Amino acid sequence: MKPSNALALLSITLLLAACGDQDSQFDQTLGAQPQLPEPQRGLLPSMTIAEPTPWNDQVPTVPQGYRVTAIASDLQIPRQTLVLPNGDILVAEGRGGGAPKLKPKDVIAGFIKSKGTTSVKSGNRLTLLRDADGDGSYELQTVFAEDLDAPYGLALHEGNLYVANQDELVRFDYQDGQTRASGPPTRVTLLPSEINHHWTKALTISPDGRYLYVGIGSNSNITERGMAAEVDRAMVWQIDAATGAHKPYATGLRNPTALAIQPGTGQLWAVANERDELGADLVPDYLTSVREGGFYGWPYSYWGQNVDPRVKPQDAEKVAAAIKPDYALGSHVAALGLAFSSEVMGEAFADGVFIGEHGSWNRKEPVGYKVVFVPFSGGRPSGPPVDFVTGFRSDDGKTRGRPVGVTVDPRGALIVADDLANVVWRVTRTQ
Repeated sequence: MKPSNALALLSITLLLAACGDQDSQFDQTLGAQPQLPEPQRGLLPSMTIAEPTPWNDQVPTVPQGYRVTAIASDLQIPRQTLVLPNGDILVAEGRGGGAPKLKPKDVIAGFIKSKGTTSVKSGNRLTLLRDADGDGSYELQTVFAEDLDAPYGLALHEGNLYVANQDELVRFDYQDGQTRASGPPTRVTLLPSEINHHWTKALTISPDGRYLYVGIGSNSNITERGMAAEVDRAMVWQIDAATGAHKPYATGLRNPTALAIQPGTGQLWAVANERDELGADLVPDYLTSVREGGFYGWPYSYWGQNVDPRVKPQDAEKVAAAIKPDYALGSHVAALGLAFSSEVMGEAFADGVFIGEHGSWNRKEPVGYKVVFVPFSGGRPSGPPVDFVTGFRSDDGKTRGRPVGVTVDPRGALIVADDLANVVWRVTRTQ
């Protein structure tokens, strides 16, 4: 885009935003019973650019008794990570999408969002990190596999390494200690990729390795492209690892961006990004257990039976069946990472989940831009979220980083992918 066009577009954006919804003073409610405000409709939502700035010698903020270090830099858009059995870390790097814009406001929003992302070229690869002597310094950073198509989700089971590209699920043969893939991957199954408004393909695997679960986002905000474009989307697929046969496991999840299996129970959980343009405080992104055969509302309703009047025709039967999610994370926080914790992260953070919140673009007062911990009790969320890694966005509006994937290393660390600074952070206990 030429500078003159960009300035003109920004001027239009500011003018239209002034006519659109303004951020309310509503206190965003978190947890199992959020108090939702009335929808606010406008020409455009308020939009705030996440103006990038370098970390330089600064690092994120973590709780007392913990420290954070950068274990990899100069990456090419790190999104999700996987800790291998020998302690090596795989990093999926890339950016996909490219859906055509439907309306002028889509062009404006796309321009605004692009100003808060990295200018680095998509890696389309997996990078391996190794700390051979266990001192916390990862001295090896090497390409494990390349020529992939916007890889995102990662999973491993008994020598089978699965990667969810934006267009297909593939499998590599893996042996402990490998630093380079031994050959090209084998396709497990194709994934929906036409248009790809939401391109990320989240991935996890059942404890026995029999089934893979892939999160597939919608092709629109609320069906602007028509329902035909939403076939096989806004859902979680269950895929037979041996045959590639697949079926819808749960539907009505607008954009399930991270999946995880709860240890000990085998229960599937997800974080999902909800719809836009109903105001600064609607609709909450959420954490939820995922029921087989369950329907979670999109596009007809949100947070249970709250009907979205923009969607026509409506479906009263679907609305009546919509499952209310387990836990509201706040509207527009853009949750992209999910990992169950364990005792290795310390007593205060032993039972619960870590969630990477990439951060908002469509609020006057930004939210997210941090990693939070949601405590569990009896296998369910049980209290308010606790800030665990912060400092990605400063008080002056500058943004040093944006967290995406989070992974608990069994050796006692939380691994955080930062796709703005192109860094991987490692948080460990100091006491």
